[in-house]
Amino acid sequence: MEESRSKLYIDWYLITAVVIMTAFGLIMVYSASFVQGYQNYGDVTYFFDRHLIWVVLGSLGFLFFMFFPYRHFRRLVPFILLASVAMLIIVALPGVGHTVNGATRWIAIGGFTIQPSEFVKLGMIIYLAYIYSRKQSYIHDFKSGLFPPLVITAGVFILIMMQPDLGTGTSIVLVAGLIAFYSGARFFHMISLGTLAAAGLYYYASSAEYRMNRITGFVNAFELEQSDGFQLVQSYIAIAHGGITGAGFGQSVQKLFYLPEAHTDFILAIVSEELGFLGILLALGGVGFIIGRGFLIGVRCRDTFGSLLAFGIVSQLAIQVIFNSGAVSGFLPITGIPFPFLSYGGSSLLVTLAGIGILANISRKTEKERESYASDNKEMHDEGTLAKTSVSRGV
Repeated sequence: MEESRSKLYIDWYLITAVVIMTAFGLIMVYSASFVQGYQNYGDVTYFFDRHLIWVVLGSLGFLFFMFFPYRHFRRLVPFILLASVAMLIIVALPGVGHTVNGATRWIAIGGFTIQPSEFVKLGMIIYLAYIYSRKQSYIHDFKSGLFPPLVITAGVFILIMMQPDLGTGTSIVLVAGLIAFYSGARFFHMISLGTLAAAGLYYYASSAEYRMNRITGFVNAFELEQSDGFQLVQSYIAIAHGGITGAGFGQSVQKLFYLPEAHTDFILAIVSEELGFLGILLALGGVGFIIGRGFLIGVRCRDTFGSLLAFGIVSQLAIQVIFNSGAVSGFLPITGIPFPFLSYGGSSLLVTLAGIGILANISRKTEKERESYASDNKEMHDEGTLAKTSVSRGV
């Protein structure tokens, strides 16, 4: 039994998928950005080099969290929540936040920019998983069980809207609702809150002209081709050019300053243009496998906190995939949500790899417990068999 418990459990299925997707992202960031890197900085590897730095940092974060017992987060929840709120307040301070295209979402440090709201995504998942795991006995009680954590979530949403960042804010609200649902909240409560949240989001989106323009640009892209529909039309062209097998790696035309944000939010369009539908299948299939593996880890985990934590992490990944691919293909409004592993952007990649590291740790802990349980049962079975044999022999 001691030999069994001393084994080093590693979820190689999860790790292999993460390595493949991270390497794929590095390759596509280089292909999508080398023209812009040369034009703006005189260096074709400018964005690739920076993305590689974040890959290294993210890999270290992945390894750390894979071996950091996730149950220790319980004691850190107050600090995590406080740090999340503090980061959102700091980025809003005059002279601290870094503004790009009218949005103040970043903090510039040593030539790099970090986006605090990306870290807040993971922080809120940890907080909600912890708090709802403690409320299991009265989760059906709306006032004391379900509602209080959602008030905190609403406060975080408001702080993110000050940046403003509707996409990130919406994803956090959706994940909060899903974690509450996974916790066993009443269906009627979830439907009621969901309707109220949808009405609030619509009101917020329609309260500013530029936000409504994004919606109208998504619905009537070709009618607004020279204004709010320009980016989506260029994405359509990239997808059509790629076809089934693509134009070939590095052969994208749209990245030649036709498609804005080609290496960030719209990198999936470049994947489609260069690698075709097969490239899209690789991207969606790779992330889909990680999401599916994460849900399996959550189902197998016997600890409610670990289970909710796993479900929250993969739900956030799934929402990012839906938002990003929906925007690139014209099925959803453009929200500025990056595609996991592929999009250029250090904060998103770092948090994604850290979150997957936590998943790997939950998987390790779960497999250890399953193996220990099986080993204990085997010992009990062997002892029972020996006792029966002894009795039958008259010992």
